[in-house]
Amino acid sequence: MKTPEAEARRALTRLRRALEKARREVCGLRELLDQSEADGYPGDDYAEMDDHLAAVVEAVHREQARQQAKVLRGGGISAGGLVGSGSLRRKGRLSRSAESSGDGT
Repeated sequence: MKTPEAEARRALTRLRRALEKARREVCGLRELLDQSEADGYPGDDYAEMDDHLAAVVEAVHREQARQQAKVLRGGGISAGGLVGSGSLRRKGRLSRSAESSGDGT
């Protein structure tokens, strides 16, 4: 049986992915409307939608970080003391060759 904490983390991940997909869809729709309707469509509305979605994605990221810190504290690890290759990869600090060599440089 899965714990409520694990289910919450999974739900946050699903939500983040859905929001990221929604942002891609809004951007794609806006590009298509730019091509098909050079003027006359509410482009600012689409930019506003993307801004709102970006804010929600950021809120989900903060909650994911809070959940991760809670798990780490529960295991006796300080959240600031652990930096894994996954977090470096997300920030674009590691190249693929560095990931495969495992040395992080």
